[in-house]
Amino acid sequence: MTVSRALTIAGSAARGGAGIQADIKTFQELDVFGTSAITAIVAKNPHTGQGIFPQSVEAIEAQIHTILEDIGADAIKTGMLFTHEIIINVVKWIQRSGVKKIVVDPVMIGKIGSALLKEDAMEAMRTQLIPLATIITPNMPEASYLLDGMELNSVEDLKVAAKKLHELGPRYVLVKGGRLEGPAIDVLYDGEQFYLLEAPRFDTIHTNGAGCTYSAAITAGLAKGQAVPEAVIEAKKFISAGIRHSFGFKQGVGPTYHAAYGKYGETDCTVTIESSELSTNYDER
Repeated sequence: MTVSRALTIAGSAARGGAGIQADIKTFQELDVFGTSAITAIVAKNPHTGQGIFPQSVEAIEAQIHTILEDIGADAIKTGMLFTHEIIINVVKWIQRSGVKKIVVDPVMIGKIGSALLKEDAMEAMRTQLIPLATIITPNMPEASYLLDGMELNSVEDLKVAAKKLHELGPRYVLVKGGRLEGPAIDVLYDGEQFYLLEAPRFDTIHTNGAGCTYSAAITAGLAKGQAVPEAVIEAKKFISAGIRHSFGFKQGVGPTYHAAYGKYGETDCTVTIESSELSTNYDER
């Protein structure tokens, strides 16, 4: 028996809905063997208020070395890296790994606005990690931050941002429009054409880990050999199902439901392909 393998290099989210916890759950649901290298532990200490505990470079390297030596990886995803030192070392380790399918979720800002990337790490993210990516998956604040504060208020703005981000070197750019009004529209760009992925917007605050889950689902698809657009379309359905059936716990923003796509499916997703010459509706209902 053989199984596809995916490695996530990201933070550990104690609440279980985001970070490597979300990634591993997503990999499992999509029939991919998941491994993880923890870059930081995210949990608030009740006495000091400290909420992020970065791991040493040596500890991160040990995890990645063990995974690649013993298990291997068909695709690698990066999430929360937090510091300049971690980023430049992750770049080095990815290059040495020989893995070609790289998903970069440029995690910078948490769901409630908390900073998840140190300011001095931005340039390393922009100039060293992003050019290695098969696809990057910024949300609107992250895309704006990468583009020096560009305002994003419409789908047309997302297209412009995707084109500008593509110039940084990734093969594909997915700019997620979760903060727009109306349907949940994301823009995928490959340098030649746009894919507009549209799903309903659900009336819920419980979307913790949605970005992590979305990018993890893309990673799983790539690990299984899907082409990038195919992987993104399935991932859009996966996260739409997760949000549609999300739930809350004792307090705070609750998680998406990682088992929802497998249990209930998701058909309410359409994709429109646009280029400079044509616009075609690619119906995924």
